[in-house]
Amino acid sequence: MSPQPWLASYGAIPAHIDPDSHPSIVHLLCAAMQRYAHRPAFTCLGQTLTYAHVDQQSRAFAAYLQNVLSVRKGDRIAVMCPNLMAFPIAMLGIARAGCVQVNVNPLYTPRELEYQLQDAGARVMVIYVGSTATLAAIQDRVELHSIITVAPGDGTAADLPGPPVDAHLHTTTSFARALAEGATLPFAPPVLEGSDLLFLQYTGGTTGLSKGAMLTHRNLVANVEQFKAFVPDALRPAQEVIVTAIPLYHIFALMVNLISYFAVGARNWLVPNPRDLDGLIDMLNAARPSVFMGVNTLYAGLAAHPGTQGVDFSNLRLAGGGGAAILPSVSARWQAITGQFIREGYGLSETSPVVAFNPASVTAFSGSTGLPLPSTDVLLLDDQGHPVPLGQPGEVCVKGPQVMGGYWQQPEANAAAFTPDGYFRTGDIGQLDERGFLKIVDRKKDMVIVSGFNVFPNEVEAVATACPGVLECACIGVPDEKTGEALRLYVVRAAGTAPPVDADHIAAHCRAALTAYKVPRQIVFVEALPKSSVGKILRRELRDMA
Repeated sequence: MSPQPWLASYGAIPAHIDPDSHPSIVHLLCAAMQRYAHRPAFTCLGQTLTYAHVDQQSRAFAAYLQNVLSVRKGDRIAVMCPNLMAFPIAMLGIARAGCVQVNVNPLYTPRELEYQLQDAGARVMVIYVGSTATLAAIQDRVELHSIITVAPGDGTAADLPGPPVDAHLHTTTSFARALAEGATLPFAPPVLEGSDLLFLQYTGGTTGLSKGAMLTHRNLVANVEQFKAFVPDALRPAQEVIVTAIPLYHIFALMVNLISYFAVGARNWLVPNPRDLDGLIDMLNAARPSVFMGVNTLYAGLAAHPGTQGVDFSNLRLAGGGGAAILPSVSARWQAITGQFIREGYGLSETSPVVAFNPASVTAFSGSTGLPLPSTDVLLLDDQGHPVPLGQPGEVCVKGPQVMGGYWQQPEANAAAFTPDGYFRTGDIGQLDERGFLKIVDRKKDMVIVSGFNVFPNEVEAVATACPGVLECACIGVPDEKTGEALRLYVVRAAGTAPPVDADHIAAHCRAALTAYKVPRQIVFVEALPKSSVGKILRRELRDMA
């Protein structure tokens, strides 16, 4: 066990939580549906459902799965859906039936979808109508028993227009029909325990084929309790309003926005298309949220949009950030508009996801991802597997009740993923200061070595983004005869800057803040940077291009 310097910084935060405080996520969320029955639970595309509605609809879906599709406890059900009402209804129905939800990105290519369905052994698929062409392309190569299609208004009384189901897709049933049929059928709740699987959460695949992190009910109950212990003032029962623009199929939004806030009776405004910033700003105006969660690119886009200046943010108590490093310049711009800095956290699919967060006692942006959560141990190891001194960089290794049991059917990957004494190796390089605050320096594999010196792209990007005229940027290493690797910076210019920023100006700006070997040798201007569906910049794609 590590020395745990963060405990001295906890103040009133408990050092431990009880991961068995609820026997399962279903027990936790069913209690919320009883307690907050008459409160609004979700608002999306002009429709609102109460907690009682969600209770009825999710029970109907569970009954349909049991009686019509004959699914049994432990069966895998894939869900490929944007942030629509059907997502939380399906998730709750799947969990109530004792099944395992396989979360699928709606923007996947046929190849990616085929791999994930085969790997998970999914029997049933719940899929947005707009994604059905992807499934149709591979339907003969996967063994799905049933396909349930989701239209925009499903789960509500509204018949909202959506794309047609792809004509080549074999027999399908609409989600609306499944709910109507399930409402007339009996439901027999299975016995659920903390050790039962809840999600197969596939990691982003930045290192090749993605792997399914096996997340149990106990993992998620633990992470909800850990998060509540850290920010109790932003999880007030029956008082919070949260806008969910990050995708629910991603573990960040799934655990924090959906499960944690549903458990305390919050009203959740779902954003089906976060790329429509005008629509998102309209929703922020209507919702007046107390809580907002985002990734750096989403905050940067909103902070640069003139419409955000007019939004009333007087109710906002917590702006949380994760998924990738929040840049200081982005937090500063967001705070200037909203009055709240972005409170950064750190986590992974494999840790359900939150490992560390900046607690309420932190009153300004620091670039740190905060303190490890209660009942969480963090160890920083060097390449030989030895602990590093405080302040020195090392690989972040984590032990706690939120850490997965392993990857689905991947014994070799599991052997490599854990230390001999059971710490999960994150592949991230971090530093712990004397107060126990964790700073993520970079991904191990993104580190660039220039003339024998380690350069972390995050640091270069943070400096370059602060240069006037730079909207966003990404730094990678490219082969170089003299220095082994050289730094190449891809830059997207900010609109409306006259004259547009040039390479010399950016290089001079970097030289003022960075030692010489960290200054990019090559600066390439691009219209856009490749990003994952969650808005994380994909340096891997830039390296492939280079």
